[in-house]
Amino acid sequence: MKLPSFIDMHVHLREPGFTEKETIESGLMAAYKGGFGAIIAMPNTNPVCDTPEIARFIRRKGDIELYPAGAVTRGLKSEEIVDFKLMKEAGCIAFSNDGFSTKKVKEALESGELILSHLENETEEAIEQIQILSKIKNGRLHFCHVSKKSTVDVIRKAKNKGIKLTAETCPHYFIFTENDRDLTGRFKMNPPLGSEDDRQAVIEGVKDGTIDVISTDHAPHTNKEKLLPYEISPNGITGLETAFSLTYMTFGLDLTLEKMAFAPRRILNINPKREIEVDLNGIWTVEGIKFKSKCKITPYEGRKLKGIIIC
Repeated sequence: MKLPSFIDMHVHLREPGFTEKETIESGLMAAYKGGFGAIIAMPNTNPVCDTPEIARFIRRKGDIELYPAGAVTRGLKSEEIVDFKLMKEAGCIAFSNDGFSTKKVKEALESGELILSHLENETEEAIEQIQILSKIKNGRLHFCHVSKKSTVDVIRKAKNKGIKLTAETCPHYFIFTENDRDLTGRFKMNPPLGSEDDRQAVIEGVKDGTIDVISTDHAPHTNKEKLLPYEISPNGITGLETAFSLTYMTFGLDLTLEKMAFAPRRILNINPKREIEVDLNGIWTVEGIKFKSKCKITPYEGRKLKGIIIC
């Protein structure tokens, strides 16, 4: 079956600076295998994507459109706001920061640019940022990697009040709970896996439209790092090559296309041309060693999935 390609609004490609974990090339190969036509690269690289030069280095046009998300503040330090206009001219499609101050949230939203908010203290920050957004006329706010029932409830309440914002979750939050963890970093990410109530709330949020988008938060590390004991392993798992099947098996084709293809197109106002061929009935077994990503460690190892991206 021919389908429109997917768009991933939340990917960590690690380059520049951390090419032992992932490169732009390996990340794009993983995205291609996963059926994506466009992806957004987060700015927490080294150097940080806070200048037009770095944005132009990251930006790619080809079978997969690669757009940088610029940092909201210089060096992600929550101090000096970047020049949004110059960054946008260099290819940035959105802007993001990991945990920035209330003042900087307000300044960022007042720019009118799309702000991808990484919720660190998830529900508390969501409440605070929604309050700020409600007082700004043209603010554009998108919550990343929603994982908790309390956060889903807060977003639903805000949307019911007419506050315009969007939100995403990731497959690991509707597949796993904290009880699935092992002693390694294989299941370690931020936000961490939650309870069964959290998982069910995320599923319901996807179904009722509280959560608009399913992204991957693809965040690779070296194989050695991910096999360290849980407490000292870094946060982040791979996701580009498994996201479609996991979403399709959970929500069916129509909702998968809405959350992975159509909603991101509306939010970002882009339309990647790639079409994909999919065997909806095909069964495959996850084998990390076959990943195109440099990180071969996955919490889905050995799991049988339905839905194969052919090309």
